[in-house]
Amino acid sequence: MTIMVTGSAGHLGEAILRRLRARGSPVHGVDLKPSAWTDAVGSIIDPDFVRRQMAGVTAVIHTATLHKPHVATHARQDFVDTNVSGTLNLLEAAGAAGVRSFVFTSTTSAFGSQLRPEAGQAAVWVTEDLPSVPKNIYGTTKLMAENLCELFFRERGLPVVILRTSRFFPEADDDAMMREAYALENAQANELLYRRLDIADAVSAHLAAVERAPAIGFARYIVSATSPFEPRHLADLARDAPGVVRELYPDCAELYSARGWRLFPEIDRVYVNDRARRELGWRPEFDFAHVLGSLRTGQDFRSALAREIGSKGYHETTFDGGPYPVAS
Repeated sequence: MTIMVTGSAGHLGEAILRRLRARGSPVHGVDLKPSAWTDAVGSIIDPDFVRRQMAGVTAVIHTATLHKPHVATHARQDFVDTNVSGTLNLLEAAGAAGVRSFVFTSTTSAFGSQLRPEAGQAAVWVTEDLPSVPKNIYGTTKLMAENLCELFFRERGLPVVILRTSRFFPEADDDAMMREAYALENAQANELLYRRLDIADAVSAHLAAVERAPAIGFARYIVSATSPFEPRHLADLARDAPGVVRELYPDCAELYSARGWRLFPEIDRVYVNDRARRELGWRPEFDFAHVLGSLRTGQDFRSALAREIGSKGYHETTFDGGPYPVAS
């Protein structure tokens, strides 16, 4: 089985290529940018390029995208071209080539405005059943691409699994107040409680989806670290998140204090990965319990894969005041 990976020069694309090549699996990396993990340089916006790359391919993992960090630097049409038309080109070529498995990397940003409760309300319990209300062009075009994927399953019988991933990028948060209040490792450790994913777990989810897609046919899954929270915690998370965490992990306060770390005072959402674990047979390893175990032994809580890939950024330009400009 030859797997084509789009976005092979990006964080996730490179991670998938590293894992597959280490296994000796036939794989074909495609990206706009040349890299050690890119076999063909070109744009998914070009249907002829896409058709040529599909020769001999039996599965596609489509990670290439314009991201949220590009919202302030790229036109809306750029997002439509890459995230919608590019995905359509891949689906057309995959269907024509008889590809047996198509995995689309989407985003929890597709939930958009649903993720921030009104002041005083409980945290949001986010499952695949929560309606999507995207709040920017990034989430909107990813949802449009998801709908194209479903259309190709219904009309062409192309097996497609959509993975709505939470944040796995290593870069600092775009929120200046967050950067000032929390050290990078502290903030990202906290996020593993409810809205973050180690890239090694992102890779294993994608590879599980490739294997399971023909049997599943079509499905969407949330892919995020396994949260320790339950629906009974939601009201308290919005008022006193540290109290909930200390109840679940009594030694957390001591371990955090030794590093000078702090928990977030509030948590506004909880991404629930139950369906992905159950139906894909996915077994994520990097969660908050892993963080605390790493603190006990003085180890880095990030996976070896995350450390190998490091930070790539999203732009060629360096910006003042943050990792990237934020759209108003």
